[in-house]
Amino acid sequence: MKFNFSVYSKGLGFIVVLAIAAYFLAPLIPGMNSVLLGLLFGLIAGNLIKLPLSTQPGINYSSSRVLEIAIVLLAFDINLSEIGKMGWTTLTIIIATIVLVLLLTRLTSKLVKCPGESGLLVGFGTAICGSSAIAAVAPGITKNKEDIGVSMAVVNLIGGIGMVILPLILPYFDLSNLEDGIVIGGSLHSVGNVTGAGYAMGEETGAISLTVKMIRVALLAPAVIFFTLLINRKQIKNFRDYFKLPFYLWAFIAVTLFSSYIPLSAEIKEVIGFLATLTLTMAMTAIGMKISFANLYKSGRKAIGFGFIIFAIQLLVISVLLLIIN
Repeated sequence: MKFNFSVYSKGLGFIVVLAIAAYFLAPLIPGMNSVLLGLLFGLIAGNLIKLPLSTQPGINYSSSRVLEIAIVLLAFDINLSEIGKMGWTTLTIIIATIVLVLLLTRLTSKLVKCPGESGLLVGFGTAICGSSAIAAVAPGITKNKEDIGVSMAVVNLIGGIGMVILPLILPYFDLSNLEDGIVIGGSLHSVGNVTGAGYAMGEETGAISLTVKMIRVALLAPAVIFFTLLINRKQIKNFRDYFKLPFYLWAFIAVTLFSSYIPLSAEIKEVIGFLATLTLTMAMTAIGMKISFANLYKSGRKAIGFGFIIFAIQLLVISVLLLIIN
């Protein structure tokens, strides 16, 4: 998609204004993040404001190319060295849980009959890291922006509920701090969810939960490749097709390796983190503008139901693996 500023400027300008508003307002709203707030702003604007056709190219660019830029920028926050910190037992539980949840997502989403590909996206967001994971895998799974928006809304909702519920129920199971940390860090959707729930149970559990969560984040690239190939396996004709990944995904892998082995200063990482959040918020705002209230109501109900099912499955898988290994 060739960039022509005069063509895209009006739509991009509108999206930037909404995204910046979401970025600065989100911290003032408990339980809210800029990505979800941008999605809500876009949803409201897209349904209530009739924009001129001249804004559409910029809005479309934000929901596609800007999304890919955001995905690549997110890779700067991944460090592969986190994988070796928790030992092989914990790492085995995390990897096995991710693989099983992704396989069961493929099976269960068909049984539940989620509209479009929203079930697949919800399952992937549940297995890895919420909205960021959905943004990373979505271009290889679906071109339907409504599926992306609905799935992001669902994982944010369920992640927030899980953040409140897990610290209330886990004490009744008499688990160790390590086991509590594995359950919280291995199941909740976003880093914010894990931080809130983990530290609500104590400093040690919080630290373990966050480390486990960062291992899941570090596994985002291989998980995207695995899940994309799993979903599109019927389209693969020969061995070379396994390497026909989108350019943004190759860039994501390259940046992951770069950021893992070449340290960046805190100042540079802070700037990149801001740009990653802002571009992802822009993309979600644009995607929100493509969702109708009617379709959200129709698709969202089944997606929420599926989200709770796959989250429960994930908790069950972690629990069983903990019992087996211990």
